[in-house]
Amino acid sequence: MRGPMAVLVAFVLPVSALYAAQEQASPLAADPVIESRVQKLGEELRCLVCQNQNIADSHADLALDLKQQLREQIAAGRSDDDIKAYMVERYGDFVLYRPPLKATTVLLWAGPFVLLLAVVVVLLRRLRTRAARADAANTLSADEHERARALLAGEETKV
Repeated sequence: MRGPMAVLVAFVLPVSALYAAQEQASPLAADPVIESRVQKLGEELRCLVCQNQNIADSHADLALDLKQQLREQIAAGRSDDDIKAYMVERYGDFVLYRPPLKATTVLLWAGPFVLLLAVVVVLLRRLRTRAARADAANTLSADEHERARALLAGEETKV
């Protein structure tokens, strides 16, 4: 049993390593100009799986597919603007790293600022409330004030 298993491993291991190396290698176009355009366009398009990474830097399967689509469209003679318009039509404005400012993307642009403003407003309200409570807790009545003055002056007070 040990002999056939060793033979199987001896044949399967190199083949699987070769297959894995082919899977990891990104398909490159024969033309370096096309690859340069793919890289440039890939830096402007967001990976829809990673979301915080452009497709030029991503190794997700979808990013590899999108890069292949870019190569095909460049080879077909489309301009960069045409390719971006195609990607936006297919995947929406979110695919762009710098989406245009319009009604559907205003939340993408204004969202972080609105969230920051809301946090500042909540923080200021809490600080004011805390200060008001501290002032109310530290307010002395007239009798308490007179007694404190007397204690500080070293006078005896009646309880």
